[in-house]
Amino acid sequence: MTQRLAGKTAFVTAAGAGIGRATALAFAREGARVIATDLKTELLADVNGTPGLVVERLDALDAAAIADAARRHPQVDILFNAAGYVHHNTVLDCTEEQWDFAFDLNVRSMYRAIKAFLPGMLERGNGSIINVASGASSVKGAANRFVYGATKAAVIGLTKSVAIDYIRRGVRCNAICPGTVESPSLRDRMQALSSSSGQSLEQVEAMFVGRQPMGRLGTAEEIAMMAVYLASDESRFTTGTTALVDGGWSL
Repeated sequence: MTQRLAGKTAFVTAAGAGIGRATALAFAREGARVIATDLKTELLADVNGTPGLVVERLDALDAAAIADAARRHPQVDILFNAAGYVHHNTVLDCTEEQWDFAFDLNVRSMYRAIKAFLPGMLERGNGSIINVASGASSVKGAANRFVYGATKAAVIGLTKSVAIDYIRRGVRCNAICPGTVESPSLRDRMQALSSSSGQSLEQVEAMFVGRQPMGRLGTAEEIAMMAVYLASDESRFTTGTTALVDGGWSL
């Protein structure tokens, strides 16, 4: 441990699994006080009590709950927005319900969290907001990721807008754009695609791995290390960026 985040307080959404979980744990290891939130707090039962980490239930779709969390934690220096969902669809089979849900969870939840926590950061003149976007966005088109790509492109636009509006007031805002990352949700998508396409699970996994130029999936911990950098004072000259951690997928 290098204590790169000593003295800082971090608020993490969707900390129950994948990138959110890895980032919450990495923040705690680096000395931050971490409020690790998820709708399903049972997913964090095994790490509840980790030094520096507290677990709270949060429905990222609940505007009142987000506002209440910001009131209870006015000292947050780092906001890590990880909540999101990946739909498998094209424009022709994307339903109105999928469109609404994807934008509510993938974009509106970030807007609400930023709006809730930003005033405290501005009052102290210091803060780092980190949004999980994706390589599948305005960076790169991905097959069968219509509404997901649209939402993650919106996250990049949101990030850049917040960055420029508060660039002289001590608050930075950056987005991380992962490639294909090993996670429970990815395994669920692989299983669903296998069932719907008639391909074996091994064939579906090979497809996901094959689109990564490095020939392997990324890990949540590799994304978390970028988050640590963006949360730390080491990146104090960095704002409005789309940090690609994608194994060369966007090349």
